Amino acid sequence: MAHALAPAATITIRNLDGRVKERLRIRAAMNGRSMEAEARSILAVALAVEVDDAPDLAEAIRRRVAPFGGIDLEEHPAVTIGASPSFDR
Repeated sequence: MAHALAPAATITIRNLDGRVKERLRIRAAMNGRSMEAEARSILAVALAVEVDDAPDLAEAIRRRVAPFGGIDLEEHPAVTIGASPSFDR
């Protein structure tokens, strides 16, 4: 299912540290862009996440508990399943 592009939005960033603003100005100049265009580029790159790069549920849980030493679980015992159903008459 494709997502429609959202209409352009405007944001205001208040209380931006002067050093950050200066670094943004320099980076924008180095890339031949306005500060606004550079900020858009930085946000687009920082927030671009490919679906394939997103962890699955098990990996997300592992990452969440890893700082606490992980979790050791007992191995689940094997389960015997019966014969497959027959659809012959």
